[in-house]
Amino acid sequence: MRSNGSWRLGVALLAAVLLWSSPTVIGQAGARNGEWPTYGADVGNTRYSPLDQINATNFSKLEIAWRLKTESFGPRPEFQFESTPLMVGGVVYTTAGTRRAVVALDAATGEILWTYSHREGDRGAAAPRQLSGRGLSYWSDGKEARIIYVTPGYQMIALDAKTGVRVPGFGTNGVVDLKQNLDQVIDPITGEIGLHATPAIANDVIVVGAAHRSGGVPRGKSNVKGYVRGFDVRTGKRLWIFHTIPSPGEFGNDTWLNDSWSYTGNTGVWAQISIDPQLNMAYLPVETPTGDYYGGHRPGAGLFGESIVAVDLKTGVRKWHFQLVHHGIWDHDIPCPPILADIIVNGRAVKTLAQPTKQAFMYVFDRETGKPIWPIEERKVPAGDVPGEWYAPTQPFPLDANGKVFAYDRQGFLEDDLLDFTPELKAEGLKVISRYTIGPVFTPIVVSKAEGPLATIVLASNGGGTVWGGGAYDPEARLLYVYSRRQPSPLGLVKPDPAKNDMNYIQGNALTGARTTAGAGSIVPPGSGPAPAAPAAGGEGGGGGLTVQGLPIVKPPYGSISAIDLNKGLLAWTIAHGDTPDSVRNSPALKGLTIPRTGQAGIVGMVVTKTLLVAGEPQVSTNGHPRGALLRAYDKATGKDAGSVLMPAQQSGSPMTYLHNGRQYILVAIGGGNYPGELLAFALPQGQ
Repeated sequence: MRSNGSWRLGVALLAAVLLWSSPTVIGQAGARNGEWPTYGADVGNTRYSPLDQINATNFSKLEIAWRLKTESFGPRPEFQFESTPLMVGGVVYTTAGTRRAVVALDAATGEILWTYSHREGDRGAAAPRQLSGRGLSYWSDGKEARIIYVTPGYQMIALDAKTGVRVPGFGTNGVVDLKQNLDQVIDPITGEIGLHATPAIANDVIVVGAAHRSGGVPRGKSNVKGYVRGFDVRTGKRLWIFHTIPSPGEFGNDTWLNDSWSYTGNTGVWAQISIDPQLNMAYLPVETPTGDYYGGHRPGAGLFGESIVAVDLKTGVRKWHFQLVHHGIWDHDIPCPPILADIIVNGRAVKTLAQPTKQAFMYVFDRETGKPIWPIEERKVPAGDVPGEWYAPTQPFPLDANGKVFAYDRQGFLEDDLLDFTPELKAEGLKVISRYTIGPVFTPIVVSKAEGPLATIVLASNGGGTVWGGGAYDPEARLLYVYSRRQPSPLGLVKPDPAKNDMNYIQGNALTGARTTAGAGSIVPPGSGPAPAAPAAGGEGGGGGLTVQGLPIVKPPYGSISAIDLNKGLLAWTIAHGDTPDSVRNSPALKGLTIPRTGQAGIVGMVVTKTLLVAGEPQVSTNGHPRGALLRAYDKATGKDAGSVLMPAQQSGSPMTYLHNGRQYILVAIGGGNYPGELLAFALPQGQ
């Protein structure tokens, strides 16, 4: 008779065999055949490739095999190049430039094969999401192949993948106007809707989300609604629409009190959408309703704001949902794709969905049923005192396998989060935060007052946690890797000019007035780029940062990569990612001190291979090398350094990898500051 331990081991081994012999992991097993056919490597957004030619012994020998400069793909240079290219059949496809041109390149040399540019005039100029976006999508039925992407002016275009010519049978001469057939009236020129993400395609269905102006200052309490739609990949015909703000008679409409569903907008899906082709389900990471920091005009929990919604891929019918934040007022919208991971939990094979977030919570669900893999507790949270605001009495707190809060970085802001290089610096930090409200995650935002408090300091919000770069998943080790940034945001509310805005409050500061920003995706001029980890000295710095003698007010690491063992539901390791910024390393306040690597705050996407985890730095530095930024490799199991190569500018898009003619390449978009967007292709020297 077997022992209980042997029996459990046998069950676990059998489950593993069944899991990996089953066809149900096709969409979530990473890129195949040495290609990279979709934004996240597969439609489950694992960002995994089984390639192993580049490894820890040779990563530092990588050289630039070819490069694509993007200045000429538009009327002006782009400094916010966020694309993840695709590679299929020996051709690299990418978007580029301020007009969001499509470019096809030879995978071996980078030679341009064809380009396509759609000129939209006033419609493009008024778009809320401009520039090259995050990329494009590829579809083939084995007979024909198409490139499908969304323009800045919110038009979906299908191109012949071989020639770059519009497909005449798709929509109207290859174009579907996404501002039409959206169950609402939208101005074709100025209607505030667009998209940076790529369409998600599986089982001949295209799923398209929506984005709006970014930032915390909406033009008013009413806005375009960010509905999600499915389209036929061959004809462009609309198959279904999902109302992210439910209409009367639809599930969830009763969570919008005082008929606020009728005028509230946003609640779009601006992040990447994930799909399980075998379950025939699409997973929608929904953003915050109008507006990000004040919800008094939309009382109630507000489904499906800040929710994961699973819908039937063919019909758009809701299968399950989970609201991560009730009545969000912290800009905790879901910024990155759900990762579809097949794991073993207590000897049982489970198809899961793992969602990194801005609040640095990790939520893990059974993606068939929506049931949490580990408990999620509804806990009481404090109510604030902003006039007219509606406060949810509880919020969901995901727990790990040990029953602890499943957070992979710091949240809220407490005294323990202050920089502590020296007692003197910490004392200065205490003086700075004495003018603000601090507290744990979900501490309410306050009305800003000159005499104090000026704002509520939040670590994991618009400036912290995980943003659109998202995570990566190794299906062999079943480790999920996620970057997070530790960049505090002082969030306060002020009354707007009633002649310009009908909201009661918008984000701002009593000393400086209402916040106004260009918003992500607007035309970014030279000299701008990712917010530095250490803004200019003085209480409140650029980008909303808080500083002490030019140093970030928060203790490092400013940027981290964490590995999460999904089988166990526990954190495996965390490392600081990125060199110590020059502004910290050269600070007079730290003279004579030995400062370990602090990591860097920014936006970082990763790629994981059979041998390595690869991620670029989000800032330029000069720490022992010429001015530039490093592309780093890490040991997947431990997080230890496994090599690096220098890039002339910081990573601005998420990297990918492919194999062509027996040679492995790593492609990464760089740019920012005064450096226009550029695509770099790294490979080992010929013959190695």
